[in-house]
Amino acid sequence: MKRNIIITGGAGFIGSHVVRLFVNKYPDYHIFNVDKLTYAGNLANLKDIEDKPNYTFVKADICDFDTIFDLMQRQHIDGIIHLAAESHVDRSIKDPFTFAQTNVMGTLSLLQAAKLVWDGNYEGKRFYHISTDEVYGALEITDPEGIVPPFSTKASSGKHHLAYGKTFFTEDLKYQPHSPYSAAKASSDHFVRAFHDTYGLPTIVTNCSNNYGPYQFPEKLIPLFINNIRHRKPLPVYGKGENVRDWLYVVDHARAIDTIFHNGKIAETYNIGGFNEWKNIDIIKVVIATVDRLLGRPEGADLDLITYVTDRAGHDMRYAIDSTKLQRELGWEPSLQFEEGIELTVKWYLDNQEWMDNVTSGDYQKYYEQMYANR
Repeated sequence: MKRNIIITGGAGFIGSHVVRLFVNKYPDYHIFNVDKLTYAGNLANLKDIEDKPNYTFVKADICDFDTIFDLMQRQHIDGIIHLAAESHVDRSIKDPFTFAQTNVMGTLSLLQAAKLVWDGNYEGKRFYHISTDEVYGALEITDPEGIVPPFSTKASSGKHHLAYGKTFFTEDLKYQPHSPYSAAKASSDHFVRAFHDTYGLPTIVTNCSNNYGPYQFPEKLIPLFINNIRHRKPLPVYGKGENVRDWLYVVDHARAIDTIFHNGKIAETYNIGGFNEWKNIDIIKVVIATVDRLLGRPEGADLDLITYVTDRAGHDMRYAIDSTKLQRELGWEPSLQFEEGIELTVKWYLDNQEWMDNVTSGDYQKYYEQMYANR
């Protein structure tokens, strides 16, 4: 079956993994990667597939309704996988307007374009919106000891790992966003569902836990700390490092998106998580140990880099996703245990220092700005 699919934010961290998966797995699909190339968008993430005949990059802002409408009409787009978003909580606290513009108005632009172009002919069409677990607010830590890491329990065990509490984010929870980032994502989720309820647009929403893996912009915890450890720079830890997050290897998230796009039920919500909770301080110690071992440093050599800093405003204590519905209905589960995923991740960043240097220096932006300025 031939399909023409837009993937927004496809030059970013999660988006590039989704683009790569679809381009390689579905040669009869044509994938249009729509990305504005903000600081977190980097086409170097897709060097390996940039010349594939079923791949086209389109430099565009999702808030530019006319451009999105024209692209959908000209290319007969029948599917949208929407990942483009501002996603860093600290940035949202400093600049909430940008988050509202991109995450809310950008999503609305895509929805309206899809509604007008598809014009009620929704057979074979699909609008898939990727969101975050942060829209649900926060959970309490009811078992502060949890399980001493490292641990992992795959979804196939049939039960949750017993970690830091007995409650989890499920699809029927009410939204309680606590940051400008999560508030903007919550608003965009509501618009997606409203377009289904009002116009019948064939929509799906997923809410995912923290991702980690190759190509993540180094403002996020794991790549930032890998790079800082390598260069013996301080590792700034919010508060006491006791906030808990559920972690998912990014390739497993891309696999989940593939499964849900093709087999998920219209108007449904699916939570995607790793069944893998860690306190921030524990995951930091695992990253330190892994980096030190792979660099041939003595065990614990870089523990002294840990530096506790003032906690983030409104810092949610615990996120934990329940992916049981996705496992039960569509058969998806994480393929990697955390120990495997973190080993692959650390090794990738250590082996790709040139990529990291280009990102941290900003050279990648200058290169692509010049490239598109000359077109």
